[in-house]
Amino acid sequence: MDLNDFDFYLPEELIAQTPLKNRAASRLLVLHNDTKAIEHKHFTDIKEYLKPGDCLVLNDTKVLPARLFGVKEDTGAKIEVLLLHQEENDCWEVLAKPAKRLKAGTKVDFGEGKMIGTCIEEKDHGGRIMKFDYEGIFYEVLDELGEMPLPPYIKEQLSENDRYQTVYAKEMGSAAAPTAGLHFTKELLHEIEEMGVTLAFITLHVGLGTFRPVSTDNIEEHEMHSEFYKMTKETAETLTNVRKNGGRIISVGTTSTRTLETIARDHDGKFAEASGWTDIFIRPPYQYKAIDGLITNFHLPKSTLIMLVSALAGREAILHAYQEAVKEKYRFFSFGDAMLII
Repeated sequence: MDLNDFDFYLPEELIAQTPLKNRAASRLLVLHNDTKAIEHKHFTDIKEYLKPGDCLVLNDTKVLPARLFGVKEDTGAKIEVLLLHQEENDCWEVLAKPAKRLKAGTKVDFGEGKMIGTCIEEKDHGGRIMKFDYEGIFYEVLDELGEMPLPPYIKEQLSENDRYQTVYAKEMGSAAAPTAGLHFTKELLHEIEEMGVTLAFITLHVGLGTFRPVSTDNIEEHEMHSEFYKMTKETAETLTNVRKNGGRIISVGTTSTRTLETIARDHDGKFAEASGWTDIFIRPPYQYKAIDGLITNFHLPKSTLIMLVSALAGREAILHAYQEAVKEKYRFFSFGDAMLII
């Protein structure tokens, strides 16, 4: 398929710049997968579409304050790096800007000597491997020096870092939030459990792929960046029992979806304890193996994420729903409103 098949018109003013004061106060567009009918609701209405025996699958990754600003020790030139994932011996894969200034051997001072980063390897697309030297505990130093890695389309500063974390975030290591989960409060999740809906948790640490646009006209030629995922034995057994008992598996976010589909693909459609790296690229005419529904945000034009939802509900139905969302002035992207495909 062609990249332009997934384009749509989006007025810039609909790109949400700040989170709502109340997480669950966002709007909810419901797309019924069987009839393609659309309903306009509020996020707390999600309970109307869940049934006892269903299971919500949530990504419990925790976002690192992964954006660091420093200066080159030799010239004083400003350097920005985004931590992507940790390697051995205090080394990290990072995304550097401007990358051309960060050559192998270059030292960067972050926080007036509190942390020194040395570039030890140059990679493609602005990627670098950096080794960090510091005193104390790395994550405590990072909490002091780092900023939340908000996407480039968000221009406003975030006043509270926890608004770019889900309320159930636990496993440290992500370069971006699994934003569909930002709509849930602890109270709403409790109410959903009280209905007889099971909550299950997986982990996928969002990495470089989130920041890399599709650059090929033929989407078949696009290569996804690998991201680390993990499913516990407990979650695998929970999902197996839900399916056995006729319940629906509803994924919260595209990251949860990619994890579930990776595991189902690798285990003959079944769920199993697993961990590793996935570069799964879900686009039409992909046939879903793991999920029965999806809670997600509204995604960028021509992105791999709008391709993923198009594979679930059909490209024409998704683009029509997006047109309706624009018409009704829904808020888009990370801090925007939500969509339920059921």
